[in-house]
Order: sequence, then C-alpha cells, then structure tokens
Amino acid sequence: MRGVGLVGAGPGGWALHAPTLARLGGVFRLVHVADGGSGRAAEIAAAWGARSSAGIDGLLADPAVEVVAICSPPDAHAAQILAAVDAGVRVILCEKPLATSIADAERVIERCREARVALVVGTHHLFDPAWGRATHHLTALSGQVRSVTVTLALPPNDRYHRVVSDAALPPSPPRPRPDLSNAAVAAQVARALVSGLVIHDLPLVRDLARGVPQLTYATLLPPIGVALGWTAGEVAVRSSAVMVQGGADALWRLTVQTDRDRLDIAFPPAFVHAGSATVTVRSADGTRTIHPADADDGYVAEWRNLAALARGEDVVEYDEILADARFAIDLADAAAAAIGSDS
Repeated sequence: MRGVGLVGAGPGGWALHAPTLARLGGVFRLVHVADGGSGRAAEIAAAWGARSSAGIDGLLADPAVEVVAICSPPDAHAAQILAAVDAGVRVILCEKPLATSIADAERVIERCREARVALVVGTHHLFDPAWGRATHHLTALSGQVRSVTVTLALPPNDRYHRVVSDAALPPSPPRPRPDLSNAAVAAQVARALVSGLVIHDLPLVRDLARGVPQLTYATLLPPIGVALGWTAGEVAVRSSAVMVQGGADALWRLTVQTDRDRLDIAFPPAFVHAGSATVTVRSADGTRTIHPADADDGYVAEWRNLAALARGEDVVEYDEILADARFAIDLADAAAAAIGSDS
C-alpha cells in the first residue's frame, strides 16, 4: 500500500480524492495532508488518520509519502510538481491544469520524463469508463466527426460536498462579484473559467478533433460563465460552462455528431461518486442505444491508472499530457484576449 501526501485542503482533496483512495481497496493510503496556511489540513488529516502540515516542505520530508496528489490552486501546480520530483517522489497525480504557462508545462514534462515519474493529470472525464465505450463506438463505425458540443452548468459545489462528507470544515469566505466591465478582470475571469472548468473535457475534444484549433468566438455568460466556439480541422466545437446560483442539479454533457449518428455522454456531478457517465447513441435509422453507467467513475479509473504506471504496467504518455496542456493554455489565452478586447 502506497502512502499518499495530499497537497491542498480544499474540496478537491477531501471530497474527491480522499474518498476515492478509500474506495480502491488498499492500493493507496492517505498519510499526510498539507495546506497553504488555512489550518484545514489538520481537521482533514484527523478524519483519515493522517498527519498534517502547513506548506509542502513538511509533506515532502515525510518518509511515509510515496505518492503526491497536488490539489492546490493552479498557479502553484508546476512549482509543486518540480519540488516533489526534486525530493525524490516518483508517483504524482496533479489536478488540472498541469501548469498555467506553456514554458512551465514544458519544464515539468522534461523533468518528469528525465526522472521517469509516473504522472497523471486529473482530467477525470478522460478516464471515465463511458468515454472508453464512446471512443470504441466511434472507432468501430469509422464515422466522420462533424461537431462536438460540451455543455456544463454547475450549482454551488457545497450541495454535493454535504452529500459525500461529514467533515465540519468552515465555509470558504464569499468572493465579491468581479467587475466584468473592466477589460483586465473580464479577461482574467475568462482564462480562469477555461483553465478550471472547460479544461475538464479538452483532452476528450482533442481525441476527436486533432486539427489546429482556431477560436471563432468567446463570450462571458451570466452570472459567471463562458461560451467558446472554435474549429479544429473540419470539426466545429462549441463549449459553454457556467456556474449558476442554484436550481437544478448539475448538467454536464458532451455531444458528438458524426455523419452516421449522435452520441450524448452525460456525466454525473463531480462530487457524488455515483459511477461513470452514461452514453446514448442515436442512429440515423432512429435506433437508440443506451449504455448504462459503470460502477466506477473517472476518479477511481485515474488512480488505478496511476497505480499501473507506478508498477510499470503502463507507459506515461508525456507527449500527450504536454499536448493537452498546450492546447488548454492556448485556448485560455485566446479566450482571454478575445473577451478582454471586447470589454
């Protein structure tokens, strides 16, 4: 059983990854939690029988830590990966994004490749069993992909935090609504939404649309959201991601239109651990086929993949990880530039 050090005391750690480790049946064990000074790490660690510290240095010095899971704010990811590699860690899961600049992404991949680090980036939809079924269907029929549409609407995440955890953590302080009339602020919001929300499904889109992306439009959506359109080769892509105030449960859907049929992939809310997405195939002759959800979700699958990489049973696709990072950063930068110039 490999000891895991969790960097970051936000909900991505305690409501997503810590429960996932417990579901893996003794493959990993949470042994250390580090925060950035918030004090939350101690309470999270106590709930899982782990140690805690402020900052990454104490975690990296812990001899029980063999695996590092980085769930800190995005601008810290690259530096923390490099620090972990320098400390001798050879198994790393980093939440998306890998880095916030292409130069940092390239530096991280170069060091991980040199050190032969087992590296997984936490875009969990890429590992979802339903995505494997969808790509198998597309490959088997050899249909030409014409368009891809990703629609995401998320209510406040604490609706799901309360479902999956009894941790009595203090709520995060409310953030003031950004002044979107300010061009620099609007551009920053657009970049953050692409890097934090849209990015979940960009590796999936790249699997289907391998051409060079050309942004055609970008606009902010109320209350906080973004809509993008771009083309990659002959494929048209539309993506919208919005954080709503309340109302219905999360809507997270990826639709692929080919010259033969349409695939609708409906993902469950991220925090509920309710299994995989479901896939519905609608054929031109009117036939509808529904592939039900698998018991495992993308979080379980990505950690199992990391375990296989650590055992040497699979190969780290460094070039694909870097290509995904470059694509996401380029798209975030393009959206920020387009929205900043319009504000």
